[in-house]
Amino acid sequence: MLDTAKTRWHPIAASYDLPFRHVFHAQLLGREFAVWRADDGYVNIWENRCLHRGVRLSIGINDGRELKCQYHGWRYSNRTAGCTYIPAHPADAPARTITNRTFAGVERYGLVWSAEEPHGRVPDVAGLREGEQLALRGIPLNAPADAVVSALTGYRFQPNGRLQGNTANVSLEGSDTFSVALRAYEEGAETLVVFFVQPVDSSRSVIRGVLDAGPQGAERLAILRHHNERLSKLREIAEREAQAAPQPAPLEPVIERVSPELAEMPEMTAHGRKATIRVTVARKWLAADGIAAFELRPVQGLLPTFQPGAHIDVHMPNGLVRQYSITNGPGESDSYVIGVKLERDSMGGSLCMHETVREGDLLAISEPRNNFPLRRDAVRTIFVAGGIGVTPLLAMAQALKNQNLDYEFHYFAQNQEQLAFPEKTALLGEALKPHLGFLPETTAAKLKEILSGYRPDMHVYLCGPGPMLEAARRIAADLGWPETAVHFEYFKNTNTIDDSSSFEVALARSCVTLQVTAGKTILETMREAGIDMPSSCEQGACGTCLATVIEGEPDHQDVYLNDAERKSGTKIMTCVSRAGSARLVLDL
Repeated sequence: MLDTAKTRWHPIAASYDLPFRHVFHAQLLGREFAVWRADDGYVNIWENRCLHRGVRLSIGINDGRELKCQYHGWRYSNRTAGCTYIPAHPADAPARTITNRTFAGVERYGLVWSAEEPHGRVPDVAGLREGEQLALRGIPLNAPADAVVSALTGYRFQPNGRLQGNTANVSLEGSDTFSVALRAYEEGAETLVVFFVQPVDSSRSVIRGVLDAGPQGAERLAILRHHNERLSKLREIAEREAQAAPQPAPLEPVIERVSPELAEMPEMTAHGRKATIRVTVARKWLAADGIAAFELRPVQGLLPTFQPGAHIDVHMPNGLVRQYSITNGPGESDSYVIGVKLERDSMGGSLCMHETVREGDLLAISEPRNNFPLRRDAVRTIFVAGGIGVTPLLAMAQALKNQNLDYEFHYFAQNQEQLAFPEKTALLGEALKPHLGFLPETTAAKLKEILSGYRPDMHVYLCGPGPMLEAARRIAADLGWPETAVHFEYFKNTNTIDDSSSFEVALARSCVTLQVTAGKTILETMREAGIDMPSSCEQGACGTCLATVIEGEPDHQDVYLNDAERKSGTKIMTCVSRAGSARLVLDL
């Protein structure tokens, strides 16, 4: 019987077991689940173990958007179960492979249903109408499911409204391997109860009963007490009989390895940038003057987990590829929300998004990448956003707010109409500090005021126009901020790229030596040789194509590395930077 149970839907909890901010410990066929309801109502059913040390997530903290392991504080996202933060590595975005196993879940008849490998849908039950039933208290038993089903066929109870006495007629309406339906009649009153037997293990079960009517108040409590008392007596009988029978071997759940979908690299596109996800534009609206917002929902399945600061490549109908930051707060994983500013000197990217892309259109996007990760171990965090640079910082600020961490959010714009995503910034409360209509010299003075008073373990995150970022970085250095505490992301690389040199590149781990000619980048040369290298913006701004330099002198032409990283000569952006020496050796 248990051999086929994996493909069948079973109730593993009652809806009342899942109040907000709670985690329920469920079991089915020898496997443990952490079951929790997010603030958006989504019911998550996960394997009950943290991927770090296997600690039960059912003793974790449900903050409504993420589930936090109590042991070392790993955080997992609503819906996707992807890891969003590892405290021991605060400066790094967790790998995409750090994703817990999830299971299908359906709420029906006041119960939460799941299965390891479900076939079909939760079956319809004649006589039970959605919203009108009453779910009884679950009764755990130390008895196998078949013995419990057999015992339930002899269950006797009174119909609603006739709870006193023991004279009702009870008929068996139907039964199968994991359920029994009974109807009680007395003096014109009748009640249908359907029992579903949850096979916890080979020798343990839970009885989950549902009545066809759900009265309120004192009558409801009387009905629950009536069935609880009678089912408790049935449990005593069933357990005595099970104890006298031969004991079956316990079930051993299989802990699966990382899924092929996560472990394998997606196919390469012609230009080397991968677009593995198809989304539909569920909504398009004006987030601010000159800024269009897009809500992107997956055509099928769930979107990959992202961390604050992440961006995606959007492959547009005109063939261009552009990068846009995800603005979502923690746990908002059913869609991605991005903002696109219409650039006056648009090369076709922002113009296409504003004028061509419409609601209902299909787009191809990449998986999220995060080269601008948020640390959550700062004593205080300062965000400085300029214009459309607000998008990655919005996601970061929402994450800190959700964890009650100390931060302030400075937002520079020309006027009130250019402040994007007011519905999100309003949630930041007093932490939001708009600065409107500042000239370059007054902006510098305000930045000096904002960045004064540095203390150890403070961090600042900057995103906005290039001149503003250059000024902020210079002021921070003058005020004693260490480079490791100043994090920044440019929209684009405005440097004039000199690609007139030619040089040799040796890839140490690939045992390949390539000649980079004038007019070609290291990245292009590697791809022509069949060597895969991830990339995104391909203009030296995002950090995706970063490589480690073992030998030689890099000629830095990017805007991603900070001054200390440039001086060290140990890193290079392969999409724009070149060699200042005749030969480079890279750890690739």
